[in-house]
Amino acid sequence: MRPEFIIPTFFIFFKMARYTGPQTKIARKFGEAIFGDDRAFEKRNYPPGQHGLAKKRGKKSEYAIQLLEKQKAKYTYGILEKQFRNLFKKASASRGVTGEVLIQLCESRLDNVVYRMGIAPSRRAARQIVSHRHITVNGELVNIPSYQLKAGDKVAVREKSKSLDAIERSLSNSSAVYEWITWNNETKEGTFVSVPARLQVPENIKEQLIVELYNK
Repeated sequence: MRPEFIIPTFFIFFKMARYTGPQTKIARKFGEAIFGDDRAFEKRNYPPGQHGLAKKRGKKSEYAIQLLEKQKAKYTYGILEKQFRNLFKKASASRGVTGEVLIQLCESRLDNVVYRMGIAPSRRAARQIVSHRHITVNGELVNIPSYQLKAGDKVAVREKSKSLDAIERSLSNSSAVYEWITWNNETKEGTFVSVPARLQVPENIKEQLIVELYNK
């Protein structure tokens, strides 16, 4: 089991907006651990359901393949359809390659960077940390998980939150290093150095399929 943060009852409206069920079940649907290390997935890396192990995957249509890829991206980053579509529109209006820019916008979200820095063990937990007002950007408290960071922005754990066991535990278990992010474990502050190039992002997402789907 991956450590998560308990959401209080007064925050139930946030839970209802997103999928909060078993992550392993979703990972099995896509055939890969899209939420990170998952021992349960390693033991049962076949489709969910009563006949999952024996189920034969039929040939999918082009549309089905594209739709599945979009769903995988949305689940990976924990983004709702409306938000994801808006990111796509923003990527389409940019000068860069639409699919690559889409991934870069996802990676630039505050909740994703909090996760990448190791402050939270998952993006789901990172969203809660941000929403619960534990994170500052350039010295200012920011509680919007979808907040888009810019190159050079400083992300830190709020002073009063630095001793939280959940954050300390996550940081102690974190070993990932990313070229576009720096982190100082003593001050619990990091820098979003630059928007990552697509090749630097480890997520296995075929973004061109998503572009083709939205362009239909």
